[in-house]
Amino acid sequence: MQYLFLTQYRSTMEPSKSTAAPAANSSHIVIAGEGLPADKRSLAIITLLIAVGLATLDTAIANTALPVMAKDLNTTPAASVWIVTAYQLAMMVSLLPLAALGEIIGYRRIYIAGLALFTAASLLCAVAWSLPTLTVARFLQGLGGAGIMSVNTALIRFIYPTRSLGRGVGLNTLIVAIAFTVGPSVASAILAIAPWPWLFAVNVPLGIIGLALAVPSLPYTPKSSHYFDIKSALLNAAAFGLLILAIGEGAHQAAVNVVVLEFVAALVCGIFLLRRQASHPAPMLPVDLFRRPMFTLSAITAVCSFAAQGLAFVSLPFFFHHDLGRTQVEIGLLMTPWPVAVAIMAPIAGRMSDHYPAGILGGFGLAMLCIGLLLMTFMPAEPSVFDISWRMLVCGMGFGFFQSPNLKALMTSAPPERSGGASGIVATARLLGQSIGAALVALCFSVSELHGSKLALGLGAGFAGAACLASFLRLLTSNPATPHATK
Repeated sequence: MQYLFLTQYRSTMEPSKSTAAPAANSSHIVIAGEGLPADKRSLAIITLLIAVGLATLDTAIANTALPVMAKDLNTTPAASVWIVTAYQLAMMVSLLPLAALGEIIGYRRIYIAGLALFTAASLLCAVAWSLPTLTVARFLQGLGGAGIMSVNTALIRFIYPTRSLGRGVGLNTLIVAIAFTVGPSVASAILAIAPWPWLFAVNVPLGIIGLALAVPSLPYTPKSSHYFDIKSALLNAAAFGLLILAIGEGAHQAAVNVVVLEFVAALVCGIFLLRRQASHPAPMLPVDLFRRPMFTLSAITAVCSFAAQGLAFVSLPFFFHHDLGRTQVEIGLLMTPWPVAVAIMAPIAGRMSDHYPAGILGGFGLAMLCIGLLLMTFMPAEPSVFDISWRMLVCGMGFGFFQSPNLKALMTSAPPERSGGASGIVATARLLGQSIGAALVALCFSVSELHGSKLALGLGAGFAGAACLASFLRLLTSNPATPHATK
């Protein structure tokens, strides 16, 4: 997909001193901060929310249906994990390259192509006849999902004016929370009346609708004239791909020498990537943005908070089942208050972020998350449904209150011409944090099978506390990319 876009836009790979190239249809270019007219804004954001909802929902659906797919494809549970891993791996290796390419050829092109590939790959998943074919289809689906998620928040910056950007990111967070909430229920409902291929087939008509809306509604954005470095893209893919493999295999207690080798190889590729990109005007791994304290602290906040969420969401089902003896249906119901609270709080926090600093809003929300996880860690030995539910609500309210302001802070702390790099970091931080959290859960269970869930929840509280500190530290910095908030 990267090569296709590149040949369409630019026949030379030589760098240019200019970082912003005028477009042929400049009368249609939308400038960051101005946004689309109100009558066009709604259709554009609906288009984004459809695709983001599909990508998020598909992850939750696949996780839920793994046992059914493994049985139907005559494979082992361990091998079936590749159905999920292939999707995550494809996203991780391509998020930053596609975000960088979006700065060059336009975010709408990357987004539309990503949605088209995601839709076509969903059809391939539905007709897959073996584990290898399904794994390949899921990898392609992950590439499509990366096209969507890598530029999603960058497009929101051009759809909404600066004064109401928080509303846009709040809606985005709301849809992610809703999709995450209903994913297991949707999977169960489909599997109750149809075989597992329909889990992927339902994406096709929705994807076609999204494409039909995207073409006329998404804004044309300014394009940069710097070159796309294919060798850097390959180094990026190797570094992040090896990192995710090392984290995943470490979580499953693979041979220590293999895990260490993968970590070292990822580090070496990362060093070569940084050295190669040192003179690039817009580095693929955006070290130029990490020189901005607001951006760096917001990225650290994101990774730590999603690690806390990953620790909780992976360990809690084990805690409810093994420690409390709850059924699968009860586990689903007990997990629901968290994402429901996120869905309620995200739009509220998004609107508040248009008036109050992200450091305060995020710090307050993450303090709530830390307290909620500590309350979960030290629950009574035989908690009632109410005991569990109100603690889950506290966690969800805290997480929802942090997410929208933090996303806005990440985007507005980058200059408009680097919106793609910032958007790529938004998605990368989320996926990296969740992967770290899941791996640490496995480590906790290897330390103590009996108390592994409690250890994971306590560790999650620690990550939330670290994220809270990073958020409040943002109050000591200034954000040059956005005007001071009005109270």
